[in-house]
Amino acid sequence: MAKVRIQNFSISVDGFGTGEGQTLEDPFGHAGHRLHGWFFPIGMFGPPGPEGIDLALARFGWDAVGAEIMGRHKFGPQRGPWPDDGWEGWWGDEPPFHTPVFVLTHHPRPSIEKEGGTTFHFLDASPEEALRRAQEAAGEKDVRIGGGVDVVRQFLAADLVDEMHLVIVPLVLGRGERIWDGLEGIESRFRIESVATPSGVVHQMWSRLRD
Repeated sequence: MAKVRIQNFSISVDGFGTGEGQTLEDPFGHAGHRLHGWFFPIGMFGPPGPEGIDLALARFGWDAVGAEIMGRHKFGPQRGPWPDDGWEGWWGDEPPFHTPVFVLTHHPRPSIEKEGGTTFHFLDASPEEALRRAQEAAGEKDVRIGGGVDVVRQFLAADLVDEMHLVIVPLVLGRGERIWDGLEGIESRFRIESVATPSGVVHQMWSRLRD
């Protein structure tokens, strides 16, 4: 059965999924790339890195995904109406998704088709409506909730997530966007398993409990 998944989502030990002060040059604000240092050296988007559970779990995050949902600020740093500057997101000419991607925004715009099978669609929609659209596009494959933090919180609050893979990074950010705000007690809905790796991170696998 197709699932709704959050994968490879890094948070600091104090619960922040991104830093403060996002800009075009710093997509994660003052956090920089420190939340994702475990991910980039393992060969997902560059030269091959060390084998191990970090690599296995990172790769699993891309398996059997037929569509992605992300927030506007994962696509780019702009606020308000879209500027007419020709810029088409942080992801380059051939984004890594290779699926339809539904970007949640209060300012819809025409879809952008990129090389490699990625098409960005811009929706002003509730989590439920965005998920319906994404599931139609995904067919029998899974839908991945790609972030950022606000989108993850919305889908968790709406009880729409089947599985979540969190990566707790040994880093204290102190400020930014915190994943758990407003979600007190959410752990009671899930079975949670954890494993630490030599990179210093802890992978938590949250699986939705069924009635």
